[in-house]
Amino acid sequence: MGLTLLTAWQGAKRRLEAAGLAGPVIDARLLVEAAADATRADIVGDPYRALTPEQEDTLETYLTRREHREPVSHILGRKGFWKIMLRVNANVLTPRPDTETVVELVLRDFPEHAAWSVLDLGVGSGAILLAILAERPAARGLGIDVSEEALAVARDNAASLGLAGRLALLRGDWTTGLGDGTFDLVVSNPPYIATEVIETLEPEVRVHEPRLALDGGEDGLDHYRTLAPEILRVLKPGGRFAVEIGYDQKDAVEALFREAGAQDVATFRDLSDHDRVVAGAKKLLEITA
Repeated sequence: MGLTLLTAWQGAKRRLEAAGLAGPVIDARLLVEAAADATRADIVGDPYRALTPEQEDTLETYLTRREHREPVSHILGRKGFWKIMLRVNANVLTPRPDTETVVELVLRDFPEHAAWSVLDLGVGSGAILLAILAERPAARGLGIDVSEEALAVARDNAASLGLAGRLALLRGDWTTGLGDGTFDLVVSNPPYIATEVIETLEPEVRVHEPRLALDGGEDGLDHYRTLAPEILRVLKPGGRFAVEIGYDQKDAVEALFREAGAQDVATFRDLSDHDRVVAGAKKLLEITA
């Protein structure tokens, strides 16, 4: 007897639990939905719908890949972030809910219909920049990344979301070649994991995510040392910045931005109550009589 949506889900949960994977219930559901071209409502409302032999084969392939610790986002080739769906692969970091804290902060500070410019340094899949542009229809953006493969993913995502006309994507080394005082907002999720820590991470990250997007040097702070003064340089007077940090990097990153001349520097926590985003502003120009 073949699988139904219900028995497929139950069997998938058991396999992923036996493999010792975190979050087996959600992973199993996502893989069954994708393999069977079903929705969560289908599993609840039509649990005895049979899978075709082809769908069963697809599910088997998905489960085997997940048992080998390949991320679900890579298996399915997509990941939801904020209110958008993004294509992802092994050339970009899979966007995480923690990073949505950057988007949430930015949207508080910039009105919906104002025409303002945003720079995303290390744009990756485009997650942060595209989530912002999707919420702010008058804004325009520039995303920079050192990886051409990552930029290809961001271009595809921009096109699929209908946002390609409001942003440019360039290969570059952080702010090299950009003019002073150019942007109203700068955002970044730079590599911030200490080199020696990377080998202790789960295989989903250590093996399947790009090392270039993870490695922050010996203490994890290498890129912030470069970015703090450069972000202040390319911001317009009064412009704002928001950068993601590791949970234990608050004091060090705040200090780097204060030393670079930033004002109103503060750290904000994510939904797990971890320090996650350092934000602040560039000083306004003083007008003398």
